[in-house]
Amino acid sequence: MNNQEHPIFQRIEKAPKPDFGNILTVSFDAVKELWQPALYHGLISLIFMVPFLLLVYAPLAPFYIDLFQNMGDPYYQPEFEYPLSFWLWYTMGCLVVALLIQLFNFSLVAHFYKVIKLKDAGSRESAGGYFSYLKGNVGKILLLNVAAMVIAVVAALLCYLPIFYVMVPLQLFAVIFTFNQDLSASQIIKAAFKLGHKFWLIIFGVVLISSMIAQLGIIFCFVGVFVTQLFVHIPIYNIYKNTIGFSEISDETTIQHP
Repeated sequence: MNNQEHPIFQRIEKAPKPDFGNILTVSFDAVKELWQPALYHGLISLIFMVPFLLLVYAPLAPFYIDLFQNMGDPYYQPEFEYPLSFWLWYTMGCLVVALLIQLFNFSLVAHFYKVIKLKDAGSRESAGGYFSYLKGNVGKILLLNVAAMVIAVVAALLCYLPIFYVMVPLQLFAVIFTFNQDLSASQIIKAAFKLGHKFWLIIFGVVLISSMIAQLGIIFCFVGVFVTQLFVHIPIYNIYKNTIGFSEISDETTIQHP
């Protein structure tokens, strides 16, 4: 299917301009209903990340132990010198671990978007398993994450300024994937950039403010961050619904509260 033939691209062309203030207001109101699911998703994300992080740091444990034991010794010389081949394999291993972490996190975020939609619709339908979006989508999610990584690295290499542009469409990958399972990875990327380019300033402002708010959880001894870290996805959902919308509802329908 040609990318232009998919209805999502027509809906993006006709998408109304989202209201910046309304998006934030509605998102703030939604937190009261979504803080508990956000907490569960955040804790599950942490549980899955810990084993992978241990895999990353375990090979360096002898070096850190030796460094700790000789802390304060001005004549200390490291006993553990890793060969170049180790660092090459270690770097490749870290990339694989990073992709695996992103694979699970992406699926978890997709599930959270589904929870938001069900809350919005007042539906009692089950959202399914936390990692249900992995079924039949592993390859697509990996492609999206590799693409996001490459785009971010290239943007960063170009004096960092392009990173401010690409961060908007990159934020839209997961929400477009969640509600458009028939799209290929390349179509999702194209749709994200098309929507992101059309409403870049509004989405950038919403993402910036919601990301700053998401960091407030650190104030509460890092416990609150499990709730607030997912806050950024609520306004992204509202932007999606008020622009692209859902095929099963009227385009004139606007979100009142998730």
